[in-house]
Amino acid sequence: MSRIVVIGAGAGGLAVAARAAVKGHQVLILEQGSRVGGKLHTLRQDGFAFDTGPSLFTLPAVYRDLFLKTGAALEDSVDLQEVEPGFFYRFADGTELLMPGVGVGRASTSIGDALGGQAAAEWLGVMRRAGQMWQLTRAPILQSPLDGWRSAARLTRKVSDVRTIGPFTSLHRLGRQSFSDPRLVTLLDRYATYTGSDPRRAPAALATIPFIEQTFGIWHIGGGIGTLATVLADRARERGVEIRTHSPVASIVLRDDSIAGVQLVDGEQVEADLVISDADAQHVYSTLLPKSSLTTRVNRTLSKQDRSFSGFVMLLALRGRTSGLAHHNVWFGPDPGAEFDQLFSRNPAANLKPTIYACVPDDPLMRPDADHESWFVLVNSPRHSATGEAGTINWRTPGLADDYGAHVLAELAARGTDVRDRILWQQIQTPADLEHDTAAPGGSIYGMASRGAMSTFRRPSNSSPVPGLFLVGGSAHPGGGLPLVGMGAEMVAEAIGRAKH
Repeated sequence: MSRIVVIGAGAGGLAVAARAAVKGHQVLILEQGSRVGGKLHTLRQDGFAFDTGPSLFTLPAVYRDLFLKTGAALEDSVDLQEVEPGFFYRFADGTELLMPGVGVGRASTSIGDALGGQAAAEWLGVMRRAGQMWQLTRAPILQSPLDGWRSAARLTRKVSDVRTIGPFTSLHRLGRQSFSDPRLVTLLDRYATYTGSDPRRAPAALATIPFIEQTFGIWHIGGGIGTLATVLADRARERGVEIRTHSPVASIVLRDDSIAGVQLVDGEQVEADLVISDADAQHVYSTLLPKSSLTTRVNRTLSKQDRSFSGFVMLLALRGRTSGLAHHNVWFGPDPGAEFDQLFSRNPAANLKPTIYACVPDDPLMRPDADHESWFVLVNSPRHSATGEAGTINWRTPGLADDYGAHVLAELAARGTDVRDRILWQQIQTPADLEHDTAAPGGSIYGMASRGAMSTFRRPSNSSPVPGLFLVGGSAHPGGGLPLVGMGAEMVAEAIGRAKH
């Protein structure tokens, strides 16, 4: 049995703690904040509830496996609901598309009905290729430990497989090559934002995201996706895990270049045989670990990588109901290319017509009564920096957040959905707030952006070069989002059984 300290009580930290505890390890989670969940959170106020982190749940099988291997089934703890319909899209020309929550064929039919021409057949063709990508990458990459270039070599044994994955093709280029309607290109590009990335640089393999949604469904958890954080913490405690909030870690302590424990900000030292970090990987290697030959190469690699962009969030408590919407809604801007250019600029208003996303769950547990709505509004935005770092802005600038919030609402009204006279109250959360609440540098949503053919293989490995130190969460392999974070937790739990200490 090992003494394990987990830094951070995000979804990854909670999941790996529960898995490690059932293997007989003594596990302590140290969380800097006042609550568990990290980015996975449902904010509740005055009867309204908002999913301020993940707002949709895909591949629930990942967490079904976790719960079955640590106790009772997932469905015994949460109300898992399939979302139908799934998405409402409004394109810049006014075209509206209502997408089903599940079914590649059904989605293709809906696309054809809305866009006409060859749109249905072309979307179906890309989803077939995305299905092949998923089969090729799921087990050898996403569900296997990362081993640098050797991991990439697993995909290069057959020329046909390489051609299918298209490692040197961007998601945007795949759309341009496959679709005759530019609106379909815009639709496919959107899935790069799931990883905080520019579709013109993100790999074509991200086409697997809509394939997964349309094949395995998109899901909601009654009361909010953040409910998952609570039940994960409950499961961990049931297995004997101790969770301490308000316990920020200042440093990871090494002895003879191996893990000895951690030191908290208040000076307390906690001994450990193994440390699992659910903190941002860049923060771990640049701040928590002492400088050494073991970490130099990783730090150098991380410093050269692009961080994902962030998000400007508005929580709207609305009077009345809105017709024609789905659970997930997207109003596209007229110039997606300029919008992605803007995400790395210093002026969030440089693109005056951004794409706007709103999650509007039809969930009685997330509103005070049937005549109200809880809107989570997200606009992709540059990261925060008070020092003028390239590709960032200072979101603490007086008046900036309020002015931009008013601009977003005005843009939404211009696109046919004016909610301004129905707002009972609102809250704004900027990238600076996200950085403060989650310790994600600049409010970066997913750590490293997906850029280029080898971006997956440049992610920090779950097993660090420091003996006894492991990484989990969205900034480590296999990436961000609840399914991938859950897969990473499973890999780390398996790895600690092989660790020598």
